[in-house]
Amino acid sequence: MPILGARIGAVLAAGELTLEDAPEQAGPGKVLRYYDHVLPVREGTESLPLTELLDRQHYRLAYWKVADEELNYRRFFDVGTLVALRVEEPEVFQATHALVLELLEQGLVDGLRIDHPDGLADPRGYLRNLEQATGGAWTVVEKILEPDETLPRDWPTAGTTGYDAAWRIGQIQIDLAGASGLGALMSELTGDAVGDLPALTEESKREIATTSLAAEVERLAHLVAEECRADVRLRDHTLTAIRECVRELVIACDRYRAYVVPGEQAPTGAVRLVEEWAEHAAKRLDEDRAETLALVVDLVLGREVGSAGRTHDRRRAEIIVRFQQVCGAVMAKGVEDTTFYRWTHLTALTEVGGAPQKFAVAPDELHSWAGAIQRSHPATMTLGSTHDSKRGEDVRARIGVLSQLPEAWADLVHALREATDDARPYLLAGRTENLLWQTLAGTWTKNGPLAADRFTAYLVKASREAKEWTSWTAQNTAGEASLVELAEHVLASPEVAELMTAWVARTAEPVRTATLATKALQLTLPGVADVYQGTETTTIALVDPDNRRPVDVGPLRESLRRLDSGARPTSLGEEKLRLTTAILRLRRADPETFVGTAAGYVPLPTSTGHAVAFARTQGGDARVCSVVARLPVSLAAAGGWGESTVVLPEGTWRDVVSGTEHEGGAARLADLMSDSPAVVLALVDAPAAAEAEIEDDSEDATEARGTGGSA
Repeated sequence: MPILGARIGAVLAAGELTLEDAPEQAGPGKVLRYYDHVLPVREGTESLPLTELLDRQHYRLAYWKVADEELNYRRFFDVGTLVALRVEEPEVFQATHALVLELLEQGLVDGLRIDHPDGLADPRGYLRNLEQATGGAWTVVEKILEPDETLPRDWPTAGTTGYDAAWRIGQIQIDLAGASGLGALMSELTGDAVGDLPALTEESKREIATTSLAAEVERLAHLVAEECRADVRLRDHTLTAIRECVRELVIACDRYRAYVVPGEQAPTGAVRLVEEWAEHAAKRLDEDRAETLALVVDLVLGREVGSAGRTHDRRRAEIIVRFQQVCGAVMAKGVEDTTFYRWTHLTALTEVGGAPQKFAVAPDELHSWAGAIQRSHPATMTLGSTHDSKRGEDVRARIGVLSQLPEAWADLVHALREATDDARPYLLAGRTENLLWQTLAGTWTKNGPLAADRFTAYLVKASREAKEWTSWTAQNTAGEASLVELAEHVLASPEVAELMTAWVARTAEPVRTATLATKALQLTLPGVADVYQGTETTTIALVDPDNRRPVDVGPLRESLRRLDSGARPTSLGEEKLRLTTAILRLRRADPETFVGTAAGYVPLPTSTGHAVAFARTQGGDARVCSVVARLPVSLAAAGGWGESTVVLPEGTWRDVVSGTEHEGGAARLADLMSDSPAVVLALVDAPAAAEAEIEDDSEDATEARGTGGSA
């Protein structure tokens, strides 16, 4: 248990470990106390000398840094005090899920979100057990998928928690033409080039695999070495060679895991992936390691290697499982929590589950993905923001606009640097500075900048996560203080305020388009729509804990009442609230069109790439149409919508926000989108009962949380 602030000899010498009476609620007996840690004492050892007592416990107290190099149990990533539970064991599953199952049975919970299933020994087995225990309750998994990756077909789950939807929805509003301009600015500030992301990712993963998660890699290597020592045909593979091969194979893994189950033949796709990783790993190893690398590959794929018949014993099964768990941990800490804080090309892209390597998504690509999801996981979840977001959906939308104005943004950054030159630390890291300016653009609104304490707390946390000049385990207090001082100066500078106020005015329309279009897509694409707390209106929120601040629903409720009475929105926040409310009411009135067994998705033809349009169908008949604008800066430069059209299905369509009606057929986008860049249309001849229900919930709409279908 690595919780000590110094090596145990120093802790004992300082008298920091004491034997005390147990707290009253724990009953009679003794406990060990180490500051805030209260630890149980094994029965019968209470009277022993302290050093001997420590040796006789069911746990070994250790210096916290020991965990990076030696550890004999599974934990949550690199958090030593979050010990993993073996939920694959029936009695452990029952004990740890008793409350969850009780809440489901009582009807207090409708569905389940499974956090990080890739950390489990057997994700598929767990989900099957859960499905059986819950009677098939709606369950989604927090699964990070690569752009070319899909959920395993044999997982009994409704889908993901929505990261795969979120990055595509966001990147439909990113202008690919801005990649080179933003790349040039990044290179100027940081030295990074647009093509450096793969190398940076590998560097970050290697750092994690050799530091905070080195103990996990080491344990896997020792398992393989033990297997080799137990088989005379494999004994000449040394621990040193095995360690190198295991480490390089883990680093080469380009996703959270390849799904191999002990005792089953590895799927063809998993075999292909691991062999590709091995090819990459081989380039980082000496040639004489080739045989050892091949051995490691055979073992993690469950192949027969060494003496005949040795394929399915306990240790080999553990090697298969451990390898996949280590891959996922290194991916999470190396990519999500390191690379994504170092890569500053466009920080809106470096979101949890994001794909910055794609930069932008075209309409046809979004349609292709949405159609596939409708067929495979129609009740998956879509989201814009979560408690895990590195920055909220509205901050990402504002930062994304930089891609539409790369030259103007570069000019602004140069002006900001000139205005703050005297306050900028000489040793300020370029990546930190680029992150600062983009965060400023994402958080500065017409009401001014973000509060200094929130802005600086984010920058310090992001810098520690990047682990370059400061970190959680080796804090550079002087450097952090200099960063905070600079950030506070930036926020208080009149010259910066003048520059940023002009920028906010210049980008008002593209920010409006990105904000509203993103929300409309998220709430109407295939899946169950989740609205994270406060995001029914514009919310400037950064990483946890900033995005967990309490939401004051009072003003939201009053705004909604005013909007429902016919008043026009007075801000972008009210526009978003009006749009969100209208779509959620529509979803509640007509749920079968969105998540029913007969629900469907059909792209609608447009004559311009500046619009994305699709219909949600029921039984093959179009019931709802979504039409949103994209990239308004280049659209305006081209002269606006002109005669561009979208082809609506037959029938009469009512805008759920404005009430304006449009006939089916070719509709001019200039007419359709005259009031808003995000339009959702409902078929006019919808059932009367649904119409009545739409009018019935203005009082409680802002308090709805969770799924749009029940909001």
